[in-house]
Amino acid sequence: MARYFENSSDALVSDALEGFALVHDDLITFDPQHGFLLARHTAPSRRVALVSGGGAGHEPMHAGYVGRGMLDAACPGRVFASPHNRQVYEGSLAAARPGGVLHIVKNYTGDRINFGIAAERLARCDIPCARVLINDDLASDADGIASGRRGTGGTVLIEKLLGAAADDGLGLAELQELGERLSARCRTLAVASAAHTAPTLGEPAFHLDADEIEYGVGIHGERASATARQGPLDALIDRMSEELITALAPEPGSTLLTLVNGLGAVTPLELYAIHREFARVLGRHGLSPARTLVGDYVTALDMRGFSLTLLVADPSDLPFYDAPVHTAALRW
Repeated sequence: MARYFENSSDALVSDALEGFALVHDDLITFDPQHGFLLARHTAPSRRVALVSGGGAGHEPMHAGYVGRGMLDAACPGRVFASPHNRQVYEGSLAAARPGGVLHIVKNYTGDRINFGIAAERLARCDIPCARVLINDDLASDADGIASGRRGTGGTVLIEKLLGAAADDGLGLAELQELGERLSARCRTLAVASAAHTAPTLGEPAFHLDADEIEYGVGIHGERASATARQGPLDALIDRMSEELITALAPEPGSTLLTLVNGLGAVTPLELYAIHREFARVLGRHGLSPARTLVGDYVTALDMRGFSLTLLVADPSDLPFYDAPVHTAALRW
């Protein structure tokens, strides 16, 4: 049994958010009453506020992406749980700009419901609100899953691109259209050799044998349809990469953004080796990433796993990616 270092399971998220706000006081403010984080500095040219959120346990997402060039506000819920609609409403209200609010929502039932209720409340305040739904998880693209593909690692890339577009002064409808295009051309696939530790139990959320991996694991520890043998890294990345390429069918010379993302307990040494293999398979298809991120960007507590994200962008999107960003977790 591995206990978390916490005052209590009920206090862990709020204590962490208060500590985060103390460390990054130059970037964000924290509203403890309503549970949202608000950027101190955003571009004066921004006409539309970007608001996202979701369960805690995925740090640095989303709190780490609040700031200049990305989100105006983030609404973290409890561990692996949607934020309350009141959080989303209050955070959106505080962040709202003359052109309205764009909600960036990962495709989980609770998130969709609570962001939807918040949007209805904003409408009653005459604040325009639109939504971009992130549904990049290839493993949940199955007929038996009624809610459709889950939202996972691609969220970070899309929030970065939309943040720069908002700084350029794009309106609400333009941002929504851009976000929907990016989401449609983005897929992620994740694997894990060990589950995360459930905070309430202090035990692994599921068990795997020493030579097994969960192929298609979710960022909340959702099990895949079947386990697989781990085998050597090159064979694993071959399989994962080919599935992503097949799903998106990019043409040689396409503008690709890639993310090699650690799920919490995989070392940087491994992640860079994973990127090497990912780039090798892309090269075999005449493809090469225009931009790449490697690191822990969307975690699942201490899960020993990683995800690969492939986004087929337009060349005109690259200036949005390259635009300056200054948040706690991403800056250049």
